[in-house]
Amino acid sequence: MASVAVASDITVLLVDDDDVAIEGVLRGVRRQGLECKMVTACDGLEALQILRGTHDSKRITSPFLILLDLNMPRMDGFQFLETIRADSQLRNSVIFVLTTSSRDADRMRAYEENVAGYMMKSAVGPQFVKLMELLHSYAQSVVLPAR
Repeated sequence: MASVAVASDITVLLVDDDDVAIEGVLRGVRRQGLECKMVTACDGLEALQILRGTHDSKRITSPFLILLDLNMPRMDGFQFLETIRADSQLRNSVIFVLTTSSRDADRMRAYEENVAGYMMKSAVGPQFVKLMELLHSYAQSVVLPAR
């Protein structure tokens, strides 16, 4: 039987090249008192290195979920989604898209890659409060897959 993870057990991998957005999410985590571990990656390539354990200094532990921006250099969010869904070790990863894109085509494409949710940065509120509430509720309620 799977054990239920509490918020402090969950690691969040934030994949975004925007330093302001990263700092906003990290500040929101602190303000909301969430006890989850946070790991950041500047693009899809760095995120894959972290997830596969080949990054020089950053590591991630299970259970984890991913917050993914779509518009990034080197490997964008869609390339990352395609790569991770094709990887037998990582394909079941829980991924939420957090982006500035309001394009219906982007939203449809993301859901076709089985994302858990699609959120616009402008809609998650000041200091990412709505995002933090979602992460807290999700971490308290959902049993994430083991790696």
